[in-house]
Amino acid sequence: MKIYNTTQGIIIDDNGQFFLAEEVNWDEFINRQNLFEAISDEIPELEADPKLEDVVMTDLMPPISSQEVWASGVTYFRSREARIEESKDAKGGDFYARVYDAERPELFFKAPAYRVVGSGDEVRIRKDSKWNVPEPELTLFICSAGTIEGYTIGNDMSSRDIEGENPLYLPQAKSYNGSAAIGPCLYVAETPIDPDTKISIEIIRDSAVVFADKISINQMKRKHTDLVSYLFREMDFPYGTFLMTGTGIIPADNFTLAIGDEVKITIEGIGTLINTVTS
Repeated sequence: MKIYNTTQGIIIDDNGQFFLAEEVNWDEFINRQNLFEAISDEIPELEADPKLEDVVMTDLMPPISSQEVWASGVTYFRSREARIEESKDAKGGDFYARVYDAERPELFFKAPAYRVVGSGDEVRIRKDSKWNVPEPELTLFICSAGTIEGYTIGNDMSSRDIEGENPLYLPQAKSYNGSAAIGPCLYVAETPIDPDTKISIEIIRDSAVVFADKISINQMKRKHTDLVSYLFREMDFPYGTFLMTGTGIIPADNFTLAIGDEVKITIEGIGTLINTVTS
């Protein structure tokens, strides 16, 4: 099922039937263990309303309220190669090769909720960067108890020239206003997401597709539960948290985003996250 955060309330899409949840607090609604079972038990008490489908299309908000967004790096081989290439002048490539093979993953803080945008909103490229790309990522929702309860689509906007200049500049390359987008919904399933699920991206400029690619999440080197385990080792998340799991899709080195580009990221079973690029 899909859960939408809207200006009219929390809307549940259960196999094409739409319900308005009784709970109005997004944090309270999603931050529960066994979330699929809990919502399934609540649906029989609700009345389906086909008009709610229009609300999802017109009054959508990001599927986040008080949560933080964290991110994982170098979880796909393609990401390892790209990071090594972009940092070769700074002689930082060895760091990325080592973290790809290490037991401990790369985890970093991406954004507080107030810096996160949703589908239909604008993402930004830094004014002091000349090489910017979107990074399409499966994003986990983990409740405060540390269990994965849902999935969404993430766009981890990145300034490759800034991180490539020096790996210690990663926070500036990754964390800034409009650098994180998630949505359009929270996908909640009875079982973990199928590892053969595909992530795809299209970047459209002046009505033409200038970049497109796709990858299966089974190409990820690390298990989702391992990433979560490291994230929760020494931190509490009272409202739960979102964790971007890394990207295996990176455009060629001669590509950079331009103002006005439209970025469409699709994950099978979840939907499509659509954002326009601004500065």
